[in-house]
Amino acid sequence: MSGIEIGLWSFPVLLVLIFLRVPIGPAMFVCGIVGNYLITGRWMPMLNQMKGLTWSTFANYSLSIIPLFLLMGQFAARGGMSTALFKASEAWLGHRKGGVAMAAVGACAGFGAICGSSLATAATMAQVALPELRKYGYSGALATGTLAAGGTLGILIPPSVVLVIYAILTEQNIAKLFMAALLPGILAAIGYIIVISIYVRLNPKSCGSRERASWAERFTTLRDVWPVALVFLSVVGGIYFGWFTPTEAAAFGAAGTGLIAALRGGLPFSELKACVRETTVSTAMIFMIVIGAGLYNSFLAVSQLPQSGAEWVTAQGFSPWTVLTIILVLYILFGCIMDSMSMILLTVPIFFPIVSAMDFGLSPEEFAIWFGVLILIVAEVGLITPPVGLNLFIIGSMAKDVPARETYRGVSPFIVSDLIRTVILTLFPAISLTLVRLLY
Repeated sequence: MSGIEIGLWSFPVLLVLIFLRVPIGPAMFVCGIVGNYLITGRWMPMLNQMKGLTWSTFANYSLSIIPLFLLMGQFAARGGMSTALFKASEAWLGHRKGGVAMAAVGACAGFGAICGSSLATAATMAQVALPELRKYGYSGALATGTLAAGGTLGILIPPSVVLVIYAILTEQNIAKLFMAALLPGILAAIGYIIVISIYVRLNPKSCGSRERASWAERFTTLRDVWPVALVFLSVVGGIYFGWFTPTEAAAFGAAGTGLIAALRGGLPFSELKACVRETTVSTAMIFMIVIGAGLYNSFLAVSQLPQSGAEWVTAQGFSPWTVLTIILVLYILFGCIMDSMSMILLTVPIFFPIVSAMDFGLSPEEFAIWFGVLILIVAEVGLITPPVGLNLFIIGSMAKDVPARETYRGVSPFIVSDLIRTVILTLFPAISLTLVRLLY
């Protein structure tokens, strides 16, 4: 077989390994090693490459952002900030029809601003919000669908670990990508709230009512969430005003969040050890995926598959918008079987050279930023798309009395909202680029 044929066959082999529950990092690692050997027929050059690849990958200063943002999210979750966010949102929105579900979305958006992980946001907010949703008579479908969709805000609203990886792969400015993702993330939260409002009017029995909180109670809850706003403004504002590099901002955010959690009494030594342990495990998992993807993508480069794919697409005369649409649909499908981090690492080195060679009426930098936001959005749509969206599994494991079909039914309107928003952001790139153009 030719190198291109070996490269093509590697994709179904990789998917089979994933379906056999082989972790995505080792699966890409194995495919990369075996594929390289089948093409070159030698082991030693590949082993030498692994040594150099490991060093060059993990010597990247920007990768240190990942454990820092993960640690910040751990401090926020264990320090009670997630609970404070939900209580504040509930006090202001809970009395409205569907208000407790809307509060859950608002809390997910706030937590996403200091977390950077979709699965962590879904799991953390489900622990806080699910009992309240049940208490006020929300149906299993609406409760689980809301929390699964709300979890996706964890990486849409910056800081986002996945955007950091995308920036490294495409050599883009991390701060600009964060700014570009902010408006789409806010639009996502607003879209979810609109979905809930429509859903509870079409299905009046899907939610109960909650008494209106007094103004004193509302402002009291705001007093408890100021640390979240302070951390977010310090991190994002510090990057924008040039006070910090993104890595320094992540370190400042992690230290600040840990200090706030300690001062609030939510971080005894046992919890501190748990935060460090969980961060270490998550970082090791991500870095294993990174090195596996690096080896697999190195094999694809040797196979000439990305270059041949780009040449083939160009020769077919497809319009840029047709190619972009096909790629976005593929991301939604991939999202059903793997997490967003794996998708970005696996596919960006293949798809980005293809679309970046096409004319979308944008400068190369603006296109790279816009494309990064788009694939981030559709990758997250895949995480709530039945039957195997990962966020659905997270919520399902925490609401075991809700049948899977109920969760699928509840999340469907949110998927429609996501698809509408994707079309809008695709047709109007300026929405994603407004803050970048304004601030830079």
